[in-house]
Amino acid sequence: MKIEANDLLLFARVTDAGSFTRAAERMGLPKSTVSRRIANMETALGERLLLRSTRKLVLTEFGQHVLEHARQIASELDAAVALVQHRQAEPSGLLRLSLPGDFAVLVLDDFLQEFSQRYPQIRLEIDLSPRRVDLLAENFDLALRMGDLPSDAMLAARRIALFNVGLYASQCYVAVNGLLDGPEQLNSHHTLAILKSSGGAQPWTLQKGKATQHIQPQPKFCANSPQLLIRMACRGLGIAAVTESFAKPYLERGELVRILPDWCLPPVAAWAVFPERRLMPAKTRVFLDQLEQALKA
Repeated sequence: MKIEANDLLLFARVTDAGSFTRAAERMGLPKSTVSRRIANMETALGERLLLRSTRKLVLTEFGQHVLEHARQIASELDAAVALVQHRQAEPSGLLRLSLPGDFAVLVLDDFLQEFSQRYPQIRLEIDLSPRRVDLLAENFDLALRMGDLPSDAMLAARRIALFNVGLYASQCYVAVNGLLDGPEQLNSHHTLAILKSSGGAQPWTLQKGKATQHIQPQPKFCANSPQLLIRMACRGLGIAAVTESFAKPYLERGELVRILPDWCLPPVAAWAVFPERRLMPAKTRVFLDQLEQALKA
């Protein structure tokens, strides 16, 4: 004998509604379906649950006992639905994030403060280490990753921003070394480049309309931290290739100037990566939506 929990739930709804017709309307089911499922459950149990008349339904003694269990299932379902609705209205809980350290400090500090104030029931736990965390094994809700992504069937990804990349140097560097007329002159200048995971400097591909120039920097300074490269550029150490969003505050303060402003490097994509789930938790959803809006702004 096998009794489905859904049929017990249906029995509780029929009893509470007082009729098959009202229960069917509330649950969005045909009346015939409701009647058939209750009848099938009675057959499986071997006893009547309800005595039907033209005016009302009457529970049998056996039906009273079954109803206690059915209402417990209905109560637990209602509690789960209420919890979901509450979390959607007021997202809460611990949100574990993995973010690039420089990006979080230079670009996201205001956003993180505003998000925390807007959603006081969400507690943020942020890992800023440069390593690529294992979201599933380490129980992270979301990671922000830059550049190209490897494919992973267990994870979902959403591109949330695209950042332009340019060349920047300090006023004092330009005063001493002069401006450049074209990318080919970069080989005779001090450069500051991003360090590849395998070692050595990331190559530069500069574009101007349909024209392309490939440069392999021989940098004076190489690091896997855009923030450190910008600070070294501000101190006159050389020309750095960084995103416009990183360089913006230094440009506004006059600490950096754009070098070869007509040329740019390929844009860098920012990806939100999260465990593949049919339903995303409300805390993750609101963070992702708010972050995407902030970056677009």
